[in-house]
Amino acid sequence: MTTDVKKLTNTKEVITYLAEKFPQCFTVEGDAKPLKIGIFEDLAARLADDETVSKTRLRTALRHYTNSWRYLRSVKVGTQRVDLDGADAGIIEEEHQQHAEQTLAESKAVAAERAAAKRKEQAAQAKAAKPANQEARKARAKRPTKKPAAAKPAPAPKLDLQAVKGDQLRVGQQVQVKAGLSPIAGQVTEIDRDDIYVQLQNGLTVKVNVNAVFVTK
Repeated sequence: MTTDVKKLTNTKEVITYLAEKFPQCFTVEGDAKPLKIGIFEDLAARLADDETVSKTRLRTALRHYTNSWRYLRSVKVGTQRVDLDGADAGIIEEEHQQHAEQTLAESKAVAAERAAAKRKEQAAQAKAAKPANQEARKARAKRPTKKPAAAKPAPAPKLDLQAVKGDQLRVGQQVQVKAGLSPIAGQVTEIDRDDIYVQLQNGLTVKVNVNAVFVTK
C-alpha cells in the first residue's frame, strides 16, 4: 500500500525539514554553523530517495540559509565547518570571512533601503489621507518656481514599470524590485503566495511582497 508524500513547497518548510533530518548541521533559530563546502552534493545523495523535497527546492533553501544574517555572522576565521552529521569538515579562512562580511553588509543595505522606501510610502499615504487644503494649493499654484521642486512624486524610470500579481510571475523571470529611489533588477527564484523571493544581480536573495515586484513594459 502506498501513502501520499507531502511535497514541501516553500523555503521555510524545507529548512525546518533539514533541521529535523540533520540537527547537528542545520538549525532554524539561534546560532548557525558554517557548512561544509559542497554540502549540496551530500544533501542530494542522502535525500536521493526522499520524495518530500526536490533538488530545486533543496538548492533554493540552501541558498537562502547561507544568505541569512545569522549564518553569515557565523563565518569567522578559524571556525570549523560541519558536514551533515556535525563532524568537522574544514576551517573557515580569511577570504571566506571577508566574503561573508561583504554579503552581510550588502544585504543589510538592501533591507535598509526597502525599509526607508516603505516609511516614505506610508508617510505619503498618511499625507494623502488628510483633507486637501485649498488655500495651500492656490499658494503653490502662484509660485511657478515651486513647481520644479515638486519633481519628487515620481522618478521617470518608474513609468516604464508595470505592477504584477503573484499568478503572473514564474520562477526564472526577470523582474525589478522596488527598493528606494531606483528599482533593482533580479530573477524570481521562488513564489510563495504573496511572498516573492528574488535573487538580485549582486547575488543576494531577498524576500519581498508581490506589491514591490514589477516587470518592464
